[in-house]
Amino acid sequence: MPILTFTSDFGSSDHLVGGVKGEILKLNEGFQIIDITHDIIPYNFMQAAYVCRNIFSAFPAESFHLILVNAFDNNADHLLLIRHQGQILGMPDNGLITMILGRIPDEVVAIPFPPGFKKNIRNFTSLLVETFSALLSGVKLEKLGSSSVSIQEKHLMKPFASDQYIEGQILMIDRFLNVIVNITQEEFEASRRNRPFKIVLLRDAFIEKISDHYADVPEGEKLAFFNEAGYLEIAVNKGYAAPLFGLGEFSGSGQHHHEKRQYYQTVKVFFE
Repeated sequence: MPILTFTSDFGSSDHLVGGVKGEILKLNEGFQIIDITHDIIPYNFMQAAYVCRNIFSAFPAESFHLILVNAFDNNADHLLLIRHQGQILGMPDNGLITMILGRIPDEVVAIPFPPGFKKNIRNFTSLLVETFSALLSGVKLEKLGSSSVSIQEKHLMKPFASDQYIEGQILMIDRFLNVIVNITQEEFEASRRNRPFKIVLLRDAFIEKISDHYADVPEGEKLAFFNEAGYLEIAVNKGYAAPLFGLGEFSGSGQHHHEKRQYYQTVKVFFE
């Protein structure tokens, strides 16, 4: 049974997620649908890229991935069908794919909209699932669309580094209200150069060491560590780091449930 993961910024308060799943099964009831998340903050490519780039390796080769985040970002006349490192992705051509992969995909074709095509989530789903099914039947990827497409490119923001500090942007806040920052361990160590450091959260709140796991500090104490994805994570052992330190994702455009709180977009690490 082929695996099809589904990621979106639809939320769970209306019919969209269920409608997409129904459309998938109507076209190919053989797919095993696995939800990744539908709680991406609307239009938030940073969060979507972080989530998606960390799930592909968990799935068998030739798994399918339907990604519908900020699906109407532009007026493109096509969708993208991608094969990269053994995984197959279908998504709008909105720049998210290069944010996820950090590069141009191994193989990509543009799936053109047929005459009279109406741009809506149901039709996007149908077109992509039909191409997934064609691949399963043995049709070659290059036969399903145009390989001459010049795809939209966007990239994750890199942390800013000087001799005195490195400044990272908050990628996302997980359900435990831990804060994930776009500073990798390699970037941190390259800037640190074995010097003492302070991760500054508030004027009188900072962290001066990297922990291995939550139990390294007493319950209720703050800590920083590099998570399984290799990014700096700020947490409180059995507590909630984001509201405690006034941290949160940069909202960009749109509204979401964090909006009424005072949030800062960046975290600085100072070196001595």
